[in-house]
Amino acid sequence: MRDLPRAVGAPVQMPPRTKTCIYQRAGNEPTFDLKAELFRIAGVDLTDVPGISTIAAHTILMEVGPDMSRFRNASAFASWLGLCPEKQVSEGKVLSTRSRKVKNRAAIALRLGAHCLYRAKNYLGEFHRKMKWRLGAPAAVTATAHKLARIVYHMLSTKDPYSESVLVQCDRQASTRAEIRLRRQAANLGFQLTPVSELDS
Repeated sequence: MRDLPRAVGAPVQMPPRTKTCIYQRAGNEPTFDLKAELFRIAGVDLTDVPGISTIAAHTILMEVGPDMSRFRNASAFASWLGLCPEKQVSEGKVLSTRSRKVKNRAAIALRLGAHCLYRAKNYLGEFHRKMKWRLGAPAAVTATAHKLARIVYHMLSTKDPYSESVLVQCDRQASTRAEIRLRRQAANLGFQLTPVSELDS
């Protein structure tokens, strides 16, 4: 690995891990402390994200680098990785919504990490199982890898450590926006939405 400089604005000491499992060195990892070196380069501990191992974090940093300024936002980063559905339309008819086939090692690492989250007892594990029930196994892997890509983009851009509470808060905000949108549509049609809890009481 090249001797890259420390990331700008990165903390000097690695923050405590949030993963509940005990870290175990994989058989294909190098003998030196690769995790600490990746933290020095990126400024954040990508291995703290469920599904991202030390080798996966190394692959992502070697393919993308610690600087995410060349990507407009997280959606552009996920699209570059080929983890977004690409809608193909002909004469107003949707022919396909599959994601693009790209040869990107970082995307492969994120897909492998997403595949390992099926039995995980955390937010990403629940998201993967929900997507598998709704979309099927292949699409669930892509959707979870897309979620991982957005997390990686946020961590490398802001140098903030991984926090599952941020994902839960984003889901709550999305649910609130969806409820406001539905109430507005119902009001325009002359209806009024009533929560199920109020109907039961």
